[in-house]
Amino acid sequence: MKQLIYLFIFLLSFQLLTAQNAPTKIEMTPSNWNTPDDALFENFDNRKTLVLKNGRATVKNLSFTNGTIEVDVYAKSTRSFAGISFREQNDNLEEVYMRLHKSSQADAVQYTPMFNNESNWQLYREYQASTSFKNQGWNSLRIEVANHSSEVFVNNVKVMTIDHLRTDQNEGLIGLWALFGNRFSNFRVMHSSNSEKEVATPINISENNIINRWGITKAYPYEEGKVRFEDFSKERYITVSTEESGLLPISKYVKKTTFGSFEQNKEEYVVATTTVNSAKAKTQIFSFDYSDKVLVFLNGKLLFNGNNAFRQKGVQFMGHMDINTNKLYLPLKKGENNIHCVVIEKANGWGLIGKLD
Repeated sequence: MKQLIYLFIFLLSFQLLTAQNAPTKIEMTPSNWNTPDDALFENFDNRKTLVLKNGRATVKNLSFTNGTIEVDVYAKSTRSFAGISFREQNDNLEEVYMRLHKSSQADAVQYTPMFNNESNWQLYREYQASTSFKNQGWNSLRIEVANHSSEVFVNNVKVMTIDHLRTDQNEGLIGLWALFGNRFSNFRVMHSSNSEKEVATPINISENNIINRWGITKAYPYEEGKVRFEDFSKERYITVSTEESGLLPISKYVKKTTFGSFEQNKEEYVVATTTVNSAKAKTQIFSFDYSDKVLVFLNGKLLFNGNNAFRQKGVQFMGHMDINTNKLYLPLKKGENNIHCVVIEKANGWGLIGKLD
């Protein structure tokens, strides 16, 4: 009799544990979702589906920390983007999406943090992956989130590991995102505790001469040829820290006045400044990169004017950043020297990175 009781208790405990770890399906019905006005709920291919034309939908009254999120996306060969967002709060979120027109290309799948409603994929070229999409039927996208990291699967094949989620947010809303129209179905979520303390993977840093703190201004509208040094030389600056790699994701600290419309955004700029103290007059190399455009001043004199915007240098030019892309020979004077970088942005990633060689 005792053995039967123990067996019953074991089976009950196993069923409860299995039920807790089973995915929950969020039906594609208006009662479950906050959607844009032009979203459609339709029966299609014997399924309940959600059609997002351009925009984001979030699950009502559901917060997510760790676990698995999965959705099916109907095949499409024309240009479109379809993805999952998670830990959304205060206009910041994490996002992974499929570029369905880029099947088998190097950037078929991308990860980006969203800061202040702005995408930043240009700043994180390491988080892109090649995979092949089905050209008929449904493609599945699954994200497994564990504290600071995540793994991405397309059609049950792992395509990417995100070793350091960038927003530093531990929980928030979950949802879907589409651009140029996509159909979603079979949305599932499974929560897990991941109570083990996980140390965030250090963000690649190998040099101690990287600039890791900048003073930055607020955002201003940009007009070509109308930014003068005397206009910002007495600006108020706040001091911010870069990621360990030296990357300064400007949108994390500064909210643009026009945002969320990609290439339809208006250009805006901030000024980022740092001070170099030199024991004597000498020439020093400043290695740097930026997105989208930059003006570099040393002690009030314009030394560099560059444009690294998306597709500026050809239809396949992505505008990714690398700290060794540009080099300036700075004629430093004895004492204090001030570098001012006017960083201009429209969309896809507002960033600056630099080091003094």
